[in-house]
Amino acid sequence: MKKIGTLLSSMLLIAVLILTGCSSKESGDTKSSGSKGSDTFTVGMEAGYPPFNWTQGDDSNGAVAIQGNAEYAGGYDVQIAKKIADGLGKKLVISKMEWDGLVPALASGKIDAIIAGMSPTEERKKTIDFSDNYYTSHLVMVVKKGSKYENATSIEDFKGARVTAQLNTFHYTVIDQIPGVKKQTATDNFSAMRVALQAGKMDAYVSEKPEAVSATSANDQFKMVEFSDGKGFKTAAEDTQTAVGIPKDSKLTKKINEILKGISEEERTKMMDDAIKQQPAAK
Repeated sequence: MKKIGTLLSSMLLIAVLILTGCSSKESGDTKSSGSKGSDTFTVGMEAGYPPFNWTQGDDSNGAVAIQGNAEYAGGYDVQIAKKIADGLGKKLVISKMEWDGLVPALASGKIDAIIAGMSPTEERKKTIDFSDNYYTSHLVMVVKKGSKYENATSIEDFKGARVTAQLNTFHYTVIDQIPGVKKQTATDNFSAMRVALQAGKMDAYVSEKPEAVSATSANDQFKMVEFSDGKGFKTAAEDTQTAVGIPKDSKLTKKINEILKGISEEERTKMMDDAIKQQPAAK
């Protein structure tokens, strides 16, 4: 009987260890925001697309620490991310990465969401899901004051101009709508475009209005060119909307949409106006 009792005790101990190991493994493999026990909501962004998002040296104006370094992320997207994290009851974690790395990072589970001024295009929807849009804008051009394009009223006025836009965005594809344009190589980010424009290497770049307002606020040698109806770029509604990127079939989608509905248009407008004023370059 003693031998049998010892054997049973050993078997029970092994069973407990196996169950404990499985539980630990499952907890470690669960995405941060998907686990009931997790308290983090990890958001990916460039932190280099003001006024939507940027990098700064401190936590002023509600900036959030960037994971893995001593910098902070600020901007409109960060404020939206904070509201979503609060609504989810999670701690916001900002993961800074290149634009091209955002969708792969979300699809692989490295981040929980993309909040980076991203448009919910049909191409992206093949890989990830999107929330309801949290900002809507329209396309403009940024030029240097004093150039022959300063007083342009139509995209046709940019015939012969050297024009660029950000890599892997619909901004770059619409350049083809300009008759006789000298389409330049796409750039990795807006900071590089601003530098190229300032140096005279480009005549203009395509942007959304908030970024253009940001650029002209930061540099008084820049001018934003807007177009009246029928004179500008032809775009689909999805192209000018901005939404939160979410993993396919995630339970977060419904929760995030509920949180976004609670942010009034008046509050969103104020958040964007504040972001434009607070961007580091504007100081």
